[in-house]
Amino acid sequence: MQDLNLGVIGNSAFAAVIDRWARIVWACYPRLDGDPVFCSLVNGADAGFFAVDVQGAARSEQAYDRNTAVLATMIEDAHGNRMHVTDFSPRFKQFDRIFRPPMVVRVLEPVLGACRVRLRLRPVFEDGAVRATVTLGSNHLRYVGPRQALRLTTEVPVSYIAEERPFVLDRRLSLILGPDETLFRPIAETVAQFLEQTRDYWREWVRYLSVPFEWQEAVIRAAITLKLCSFEETGAIVAALTTSIPEAPGSGRNWDYRYCWLRDAYFVVQALNRLGATRTMEDFIRFVTNVADVEPGERLRPVYPIVPGARLPEREAAALAGYRGMGPVRLGNAAEDQVQNDSYGNVVLAAAQMFFDRRLPRQGDAALFTRLETLGERAVACALEPDAGLWEYRTRCRAHTHSAVMCWAACDRLAKIAEVLGLPERATRWRAEASRLHETISARAWDPTERSFVDGLDGGHVDASVLLLPEIGFIAPTDPRFIASVDAVTRHLRRGDHLLRYAAADDFGVPETSFIVCTLWYVDALAAIGRRGEARAIFEGVLAGRNHLGLMSEDIAPESGELWGNFPQSYILVGLINSAMRVSRSWEEAFWRGW
Repeated sequence: MQDLNLGVIGNSAFAAVIDRWARIVWACYPRLDGDPVFCSLVNGADAGFFAVDVQGAARSEQAYDRNTAVLATMIEDAHGNRMHVTDFSPRFKQFDRIFRPPMVVRVLEPVLGACRVRLRLRPVFEDGAVRATVTLGSNHLRYVGPRQALRLTTEVPVSYIAEERPFVLDRRLSLILGPDETLFRPIAETVAQFLEQTRDYWREWVRYLSVPFEWQEAVIRAAITLKLCSFEETGAIVAALTTSIPEAPGSGRNWDYRYCWLRDAYFVVQALNRLGATRTMEDFIRFVTNVADVEPGERLRPVYPIVPGARLPEREAAALAGYRGMGPVRLGNAAEDQVQNDSYGNVVLAAAQMFFDRRLPRQGDAALFTRLETLGERAVACALEPDAGLWEYRTRCRAHTHSAVMCWAACDRLAKIAEVLGLPERATRWRAEASRLHETISARAWDPTERSFVDGLDGGHVDASVLLLPEIGFIAPTDPRFIASVDAVTRHLRRGDHLLRYAAADDFGVPETSFIVCTLWYVDALAAIGRRGEARAIFEGVLAGRNHLGLMSEDIAPESGELWGNFPQSYILVGLINSAMRVSRSWEEAFWRGW
C-alpha cells in the first residue's frame, strides 16, 4: 500500500518523488506544474512510474547525501546481495548561470554480491490518459507522447529495459532521463561530473545558511526541500509538488497544490530571511510584486500559476484513480476565483522586506511604494467585507478575523515604509487607516464568552489562525487577551500534541487530521507567552512525525501519526524553520551555559 514515506529530488525547475524502493512515483514534466508523466502515486494502475525492481527484494534503507538533494537507496535481496541507487537532478553553476535541466540521473551500483535487477520505465502523458510509444536507439530509448517526448540514455542494454527483462548488476551503470536530446559525451563521464558538481553546489549552498544551534539537520533538510519547491525561473514557490493526496482518508479534500499562494508570501520570506537564503527570498519577492503589478483587475487572486498570466481552471483527471483509490484527482484549483481579502496584506508584508533588508541589491523605492499603495487602498476597502478566508471555504463567506488583520497589516507596513522613504504625509494617512482598523477588529473579533479572539467578526469559532496575531504585529504576546486566546485554542483544538485548524464542521464535515503548520503556530505562541519548555516538547513531537527522510506532508492523523495531504508541503517547511529558530537554545547558551 502506498504511503508518504517518500523522498524528493530536484533542481528548482523540475522535481521527482521517490519511494523507499527507489521507484519514481511522481514527477511532472518539464516543470513543477507540468504533465504528470510519473503519477502512480495517484494512479493505482500499472503505469506512471520508473521502477528499479530487485528480484527477491527484502530490505531497503534510504538517506540523503549529507547537506544535498542527492538521494541514496540501498536495496538488499533475500540472499544478502546489496545494491545502491543514487538519484539526483543536476544543479550547478556553468557559464556563469545555473544549469538545471528537467532531468533525472540514476546510478546503479553493486555493493555486495550481484543482485538481479529489472528496470520498468512506464511514463504516461495527457494526465495519465496516454501511454508512451517507445522507440529504441543504440544506447537510448525514446518515450513519445502526443505533445512531448522523454529520452533515456543509458549504459544498460536497451533491450533489457524495453522488454523489462531482469539482468545481473555486476558493475556501475548510469541512466539519464530527460529532454529528447542527444548526449555528446560518454555517459559515465557525464554522470560522474554531474554528480560531483551537484553535490558541491548543495554543500556550498548549505554552508551559507544561518541555522539554530539545535535541530540543524531538520532545518537544513527543510531549507533544501523548500528550495526544491521553488521555480527559480520566475521566483514562484509552490505549496507542494503533488496534487490530490487527501487531507484525511476518503474526505474528498483533494486539491492541486502545484501553484503559488500569495498567503504563503510573508511567512516564506520570513523563513528565508532567518536562514539567510537571500537569493531565493529576493526571487520570491520579485514573483509576488510582479504578480501584484501585472494583475489586470482590481482584485488579487489568492493563487497563481508558477508562470503568471495563465488561469488554473479546476478539472478532474478521469484516467487517475486517486491516492489509494481515493479520488478525485484534481488539476488546477478553483480557489483562484475566490475572494480572499488577506492577499493584499500578504503581498505588502512580503514586499516590505525590500525596504528594510540592506543585504538585497535591489532596494524598495518610491515607485514600488506607489504600487503597494494601490494594494493598500484595496485592503482598506475590503478589510471588513466577507470572503472565503484563509481556509478557502467553498460554499460560505463571512468577515474573517485573519483577513481583516492582514488588511490592517498592509496599512501598518505602508506607514512604516513611508517613514523610511521620508514621506510624512503618506505615513500619517496609513497610520490613521491602521489605527481605525485595529480598533474595529479588536472590538468585533473578541468573544467575551469564549474569552478568545475567534475566526469571524461579530462572533464565530475558536480557530488556530488567531495564534498568528502577535506574529503579524497586531497584538503583543503579553496581552492578556492573547494569552486567553491561547488557552481557548488549547481547550478546543489540541489533540494530544497536535492541533486542529478548527473543530467546527466545514464544507466537507468536521476535520479529522491536524494541519501540521497550526501545531507549529502553537509552538511559536507558547514560546511567545513564556511557556518555552512546553513549546520545545511539542516541537520535538512535530519532528518525530516526519518520515524517514525528515520530510512532511500537509496533515497528520493525531492518533496514528500517519501523514496525509500533499507532499512535501512548503508551508510546513517554513513553519518548521521558524519554530526551530524561535525555540532553539542560542549558540551562546549552549557553549557558555552548558549543553
